[in-house]
Amino acid sequence: MTRYPHADPAARRVIFWRHGRTEWNRSGLFQGQEDIDLDETGREQAARAAEVLVTRQPAMIVSSDLRRAADTAAALAGLSGVPVSFDERLRETDAGQWQGLSFAEIDERFAEDNAAWRGGDPEVRAGGAENRIDVGDRMLAAVTAAVARIEPAETLVVVSHGGAIRAALAALMGLPPRRWGSLAGLSNCHWSEVHEVVGRADALFSWQLTEHNVGLGSLPVEPLEG
Repeated sequence: MTRYPHADPAARRVIFWRHGRTEWNRSGLFQGQEDIDLDETGREQAARAAEVLVTRQPAMIVSSDLRRAADTAAALAGLSGVPVSFDERLRETDAGQWQGLSFAEIDERFAEDNAAWRGGDPEVRAGGAENRIDVGDRMLAAVTAAVARIEPAETLVVVSHGGAIRAALAALMGLPPRRWGSLAGLSNCHWSEVHEVVGRADALFSWQLTEHNVGLGSLPVEPLEG
């Protein structure tokens, strides 16, 4: 039985799950696509959150290939018996020169671009590399390809990163890029869920956000990007 009584029982579902904490998250460093491991807290977060997400009966788990996401996904795979597939398009934003810097250092050295980034400008390039539109495009392509491999009423779990997930949600729901900042980011090991809109020929959207930034209440909040 669906937990959402007004949802079509044939609707496919996608759960976007952010990885657990890393030492760089704890220290306030912009990770981007640096391949940083979970710390002890992050591993505990992944194990606890997986105990909740396994009850959603995932049919498929697809993950960023960066270790912090892959190891988070492995916690759910171990409980569910569902293997993890990897897609590098699910990586975090390539942040170029900003990667490894603290948010204070970025603000000091790249004040104008950082102000635009924090203000939600979808075209500014993080550290001279990717912008949010780039990230949304590749995330949307990866998620669309994965959704095509599940059946009606099944659930896909996408394990990725804070900034990448926000871009994916906005792109998937067709929000104008200038409005993407209206979506709050996800805390470490929190998740958001969307349901497919089916059977409505007049629908202006294909996916509906049903949960956002949900997780275990005691998990600490860490910086978004990474």
